Amino acid sequence: MTQKKLTYKEAFSELENILVKLENNELDVDELTESVKKASELIKFCKAKLFETEEEVEKIIHDLDSENNK
Repeated sequence: MTQKKLTYKEAFSELENILVKLENNELDVDELTESVKKASELIKFCKAKLFETEEEVEKIIHDLDSENNK
């Protein structure tokens, strides 16, 4: 079975869901540890995706500036 690649939007949405459950005390002790671990993984994923996107945008802008200076 092929696993679908996680998108930033999906990861952020999942983080929001975990946060809502935490704020509303909807997680029992058994779920809490797993939810915090999952949230940590999602935060790392989102940070990496944002960093990667920022680098790509900066490269595009740099390339455009280089083209304009020719």
